[in-house]
Amino acid sequence: MITKKFNWKHFVVITLLTSIWINISEVFRYFVFVKPRIKSFFDYKQGVADMDLGIFAIWGFWDTLLTGFLVFVFWLYSRVFRNSNWSVFISGTIVWSAVFVIFWVATANMGLSEWKILWITLPLSWLEMTIGAWIASKLYKKYENDEM
Repeated sequence: MITKKFNWKHFVVITLLTSIWINISEVFRYFVFVKPRIKSFFDYKQGVADMDLGIFAIWGFWDTLLTGFLVFVFWLYSRVFRNSNWSVFISGTIVWSAVFVIFWVATANMGLSEWKILWITLPLSWLEMTIGAWIASKLYKKYENDEM
């Protein structure tokens, strides 16, 4: 079981390492699946779904914040229910629901994307969160073994 005391050093290291996966997954999903559909939805209007260095910096901050949330929820869940595949599944699904489901449903509901994009973005983002939680799980297990 993960230690009862929250270790900031482990949390920061695990967040930064897990955020490598989250950033790669986010960028891949955006450029391959989301950007072309959003541009098409807005009839290729200039300035829609474009990227520049400033937006990439904000995106990197967002991904790191998202990863920190995922790692913390995983730590909380596994503290009570132990570090297991079930903890990976539940914590990844909780964060996915709280972030991606709300975001994409709200985006489609406001007319900022089409509803059918949810068939692509939601399963891929769930996979991203679940793999991220799995990475956090393995890293926490490594720290547990190193401390013994």
